[in-house]
Amino acid sequence: MAKLKLEIEGERIKLRKLKLSDAEDIYENLQDKEMVKWTLNIHWPYKKQDAIKWIRKTHYKIKNKEEYGFAIVLKTENKVIGAVSLMHIDWKNKNAELGYWLGKKYWGKGLMTEAVKLVLKFAFEKLKLHRVYANLFEENVASRRVLEKSGFKLEGVARECRFRYNKWHNELKFGILKQEYEKYKKCTAP
Repeated sequence: MAKLKLEIEGERIKLRKLKLSDAEDIYENLQDKEMVKWTLNIHWPYKKQDAIKWIRKTHYKIKNKEEYGFAIVLKTENKVIGAVSLMHIDWKNKNAELGYWLGKKYWGKGLMTEAVKLVLKFAFEKLKLHRVYANLFEENVASRRVLEKSGFKLEGVARECRFRYNKWHNELKFGILKQEYEKYKKCTAP
Protein backbone atom coordinates (compact mmCIF):
# COMPACT_ATOMS: atom_id res chain seq x y z
CA MET A 1 0.00 0.00 0.00
CA ALA A 2 1.40 3.40 -0.95
CA LYS A 3 1.97 5.99 1.75
CA LEU A 4 -1.39 7.48 2.70
CA LYS A 5 -2.09 11.15 3.06
CA LEU A 6 -3.21 11.57 6.66
CA GLU A 7 -5.03 14.87 6.26
CA ILE A 8 -8.66 15.04 5.25
CA GLU A 9 -10.49 18.31 4.63
CA GLY A 10 -14.11 18.73 5.58
CA GLU A 11 -16.44 21.71 5.47
CA ARG A 12 -15.83 22.95 9.03
CA ILE A 13 -13.15 20.58 10.27
CA LYS A 14 -10.10 18.76 9.09
CA LEU A 15 -8.70 15.45 10.24
CA ARG A 16 -4.95 15.15 10.51
CA LYS A 17 -2.29 13.06 12.18
CA LEU A 18 -1.89 13.91 15.86
CA LYS A 19 1.15 15.97 16.92
CA LEU A 20 2.84 16.13 20.32
CA SER A 21 1.92 19.83 20.38
CA ASP A 22 -1.77 18.73 20.48
CA ALA A 23 -1.35 17.33 24.00
CA GLU A 24 -2.51 20.55 25.68
CA ASP A 25 -5.74 20.76 23.62
CA ILE A 26 -6.45 17.08 24.23
CA TYR A 27 -5.79 17.43 27.96
CA GLU A 28 -8.08 20.49 28.22
CA ASN A 29 -10.94 18.74 26.42
CA LEU A 30 -10.68 15.65 28.60
CA GLN A 31 -10.90 17.52 31.91
CA ASP A 32 -14.70 17.38 31.82
CA LYS A 33 -15.86 14.23 33.61
CA GLU A 34 -19.27 14.50 31.91
CA MET A 35 -17.53 14.09 28.55
CA VAL A 36 -15.25 11.26 29.62
CA LYS A 37 -18.07 9.23 31.18
CA TRP A 38 -19.45 8.40 27.73
CA THR A 39 -16.19 6.98 26.39
CA LEU A 40 -15.36 3.28 26.56
CA ASN A 41 -11.57 3.64 26.79
CA ILE A 42 -10.64 7.00 28.33
CA HIS A 43 -9.99 6.91 32.06
CA TRP A 44 -10.61 9.59 34.67
CA PRO A 45 -8.82 11.65 35.79
CA TYR A 46 -6.93 12.31 32.55
CA LYS A 47 -3.48 13.91 32.79
CA LYS A 48 -1.43 15.81 30.21
CA GLN A 49 1.15 12.99 30.31
CA ASP A 50 -1.66 10.60 29.27
CA ALA A 51 -2.22 12.71 26.15
CA ILE A 52 1.49 12.65 25.25
CA LYS A 53 1.63 8.88 25.76
CA TRP A 54 -1.49 8.37 23.62
CA ILE A 55 -0.16 10.56 20.77
CA ARG A 56 3.11 8.58 20.70
CA LYS A 57 1.12 5.34 20.69
CA THR A 58 -0.96 6.51 17.69
CA HIS A 59 2.25 7.32 15.76
CA TYR A 60 3.56 3.83 16.45
CA LYS A 61 0.26 2.21 15.42
CA ILE A 62 0.03 4.26 12.20
CA LYS A 63 3.59 3.28 11.30
CA ASN A 64 2.65 -0.39 11.78
CA LYS A 65 -0.71 0.00 9.98
CA GLU A 66 -2.56 -1.21 13.10
CA GLU A 67 -4.62 1.92 13.67
CA TYR A 68 -5.22 5.37 12.18
CA GLY A 69 -5.84 8.05 14.79
CA PHE A 70 -6.74 11.57 13.68
CA ALA A 71 -6.99 14.88 15.47
CA ILE A 72 -10.26 16.69 14.75
CA VAL A 73 -9.27 20.31 14.10
CA LEU A 74 -11.85 23.08 14.01
CA LYS A 75 -10.80 25.19 11.02
CA THR A 76 -12.01 28.51 12.46
CA GLU A 77 -9.91 28.09 15.62
CA ASN A 78 -7.13 25.83 14.28
CA LYS A 79 -7.55 23.91 17.53
CA VAL A 80 -7.88 20.20 18.30
CA ILE A 81 -11.43 19.63 19.56
CA GLY A 82 -11.51 15.83 19.55
CA ALA A 83 -10.23 12.68 17.94
CA VAL A 84 -11.48 9.92 15.66
CA SER A 85 -9.72 6.61 15.09
CA LEU A 86 -9.91 3.43 13.08
CA MET A 87 -8.67 0.85 15.58
CA HIS A 88 -8.08 -2.90 15.75
CA ILE A 89 -7.69 -3.10 11.99
CA ASP A 90 -8.10 -6.67 10.78
CA TRP A 91 -6.52 -6.58 7.33
CA LYS A 92 -7.40 -10.20 6.53
CA ASN A 93 -11.12 -9.58 7.06
CA LYS A 94 -10.98 -5.88 6.10
CA ASN A 95 -12.63 -4.70 9.33
CA ALA A 96 -11.86 -1.87 11.75
CA GLU A 97 -13.40 -0.42 14.88
CA LEU A 98 -14.36 3.25 14.92
CA GLY A 99 -13.69 5.22 18.09
CA TYR A 100 -14.18 8.93 18.73
CA TRP A 101 -14.63 11.69 21.26
CA LEU A 102 -15.37 15.40 21.08
CA GLY A 103 -14.85 18.16 23.65
CA LYS A 104 -18.14 18.96 25.41
CA LYS A 105 -18.34 22.58 24.29
CA TYR A 106 -18.45 21.35 20.66
CA TRP A 107 -21.36 18.93 21.17
CA GLY A 108 -24.62 19.34 19.27
CA LYS A 109 -23.16 21.14 16.24
CA GLY A 110 -22.85 18.18 13.84
CA LEU A 111 -19.05 18.26 14.00
CA MET A 112 -18.66 14.63 15.06
CA THR A 113 -21.01 13.47 12.30
CA GLU A 114 -18.82 15.36 9.82
CA ALA A 115 -15.69 13.72 11.30
CA VAL A 116 -17.20 10.22 11.16
CA LYS A 117 -18.23 10.68 7.52
CA LEU A 118 -14.71 11.84 6.64
CA VAL A 119 -13.07 8.89 8.38
CA LEU A 120 -15.50 6.47 6.68
CA LYS A 121 -14.44 7.88 3.32
CA PHE A 122 -10.82 7.20 4.33
CA ALA A 123 -11.68 3.68 5.58
CA PHE A 124 -13.59 2.55 2.51
CA GLU A 125 -11.93 4.51 -0.29
CA LYS A 126 -8.28 4.63 0.84
CA LEU A 127 -7.86 1.60 3.12
CA LYS A 128 -10.32 -0.47 1.04
CA LEU A 129 -12.00 -1.90 4.13
CA HIS A 130 -15.19 -3.95 3.89
CA ARG A 131 -16.74 -3.16 7.30
CA VAL A 132 -16.40 -0.58 10.06
CA TYR A 133 -17.99 -1.15 13.46
CA ALA A 134 -18.46 0.90 16.62
CA ASN A 135 -19.45 0.13 20.19
CA LEU A 136 -21.05 2.53 22.65
CA PHE A 137 -22.86 2.73 25.95
CA GLU A 138 -26.60 2.34 25.45
CA GLU A 139 -27.20 5.58 27.38
CA ASN A 140 -25.07 7.57 24.92
CA VAL A 141 -27.96 8.77 22.75
CA ALA A 142 -25.93 11.52 21.03
CA SER A 143 -23.27 9.06 19.87
CA ARG A 144 -25.96 6.71 18.60
CA ARG A 145 -27.41 9.56 16.49
CA VAL A 146 -23.95 10.29 15.05
CA LEU A 147 -23.65 6.68 13.89
CA GLU A 148 -27.18 6.50 12.50
CA LYS A 149 -26.72 9.81 10.63
CA SER A 150 -23.53 8.33 9.14
CA GLY A 151 -25.25 5.21 7.80
CA PHE A 152 -24.45 2.68 10.55
CA LYS A 153 -26.95 -0.05 11.45
CA LEU A 154 -27.58 -1.43 14.93
CA GLU A 155 -26.24 -4.99 14.92
CA GLY A 156 -26.86 -6.00 18.51
CA VAL A 157 -26.69 -5.39 22.23
CA ALA A 158 -24.14 -6.86 24.61
CA ARG A 159 -26.10 -6.84 27.85
CA GLU A 160 -24.36 -5.53 30.98
CA CYS A 161 -20.90 -6.18 29.54
CA ARG A 162 -19.25 -3.01 30.87
CA PHE A 163 -18.85 -2.09 34.53
CA ARG A 164 -18.07 1.59 34.89
CA TYR A 165 -18.80 4.15 37.60
CA ASN A 166 -20.20 1.44 39.91
CA LYS A 167 -22.85 0.36 37.44
CA TRP A 168 -23.33 -2.27 34.73
CA HIS A 169 -23.95 -0.90 31.23
CA ASN A 170 -25.28 -2.42 28.03
CA GLU A 171 -23.09 -1.89 24.98
CA LEU A 172 -24.66 -1.26 21.58
CA LYS A 173 -22.93 -2.76 18.53
CA PHE A 174 -23.16 -0.81 15.27
CA GLY A 175 -21.68 -1.54 11.86
CA ILE A 176 -21.57 -0.31 8.28
CA LEU A 177 -20.52 -2.29 5.20
CA LYS A 178 -18.78 -0.81 2.18
CA GLN A 179 -21.86 -1.28 -0.05
CA GLU A 180 -24.03 0.47 2.57
CA TYR A 181 -21.53 3.32 2.70
CA GLU A 182 -21.60 3.62 -1.13
CA LYS A 183 -25.40 3.64 -1.16
CA TYR A 184 -25.59 6.11 1.74
CA LYS A 185 -23.00 8.38 0.11
CA LYS A 186 -25.09 8.58 -3.10
CA CYS A 187 -28.27 9.35 -1.14
CA THR A 188 -26.66 12.18 0.82
CA ALA A 189 -24.60 13.77 -1.99
CA PRO A 190 -25.54 17.42 -2.69
